[in-house]
Amino acid sequence: MRYTLLMHYPEATEEQIGAEVIEEAQRAFASYAATLQSAGALVGAEVLQPSASSTTLRLADGELQVQDGPFADTKEQLGGTIVLDVPDLDAAIDWARQAPPLQWGAIEIRPGSVYTVDGVWTPNT
Repeated sequence: MRYTLLMHYPEATEEQIGAEVIEEAQRAFASYAATLQSAGALVGAEVLQPSASSTTLRLADGELQVQDGPFADTKEQLGGTIVLDVPDLDAAIDWARQAPPLQWGAIEIRPGSVYTVDGVWTPNT
C-alpha cells in the first residue's frame, strides 16, 4: 500500500536556522532516506522549495486566478513529501515516527492511489 508522508513545519531562513543545524538536519534526513531505501519502503522523496516560491491556481466564478506564494495562511508550510510502499497504516506510522522533520512540525500520512501509464487509477487497498 502506498502512503505519502506530508511534512509540515515552520519555514525559516538559513540565517535563522544556522548552518550547523542545517547540516545536522541534512545528515539525519539522508540517513532516514537510506534506511527507508534499504528496507524497500521508499518510493520517492522531495524536499520542496520555500512556500514563497509557490504558485497557486484557483477558479473563481469560472475565471482562473494565479496567486504567487502560499495559499494557506499558516505558520507551518508543506516542506516535503515521502512516498512509501508498506503493508499497512501501522507500518507508515512507524516510518513517520522516525522522520527527522517530526522534530520541527507535523507529519500527515495520507493514503494514495497509483496512476499507471494505461490511464488506470489503482486505489490504495
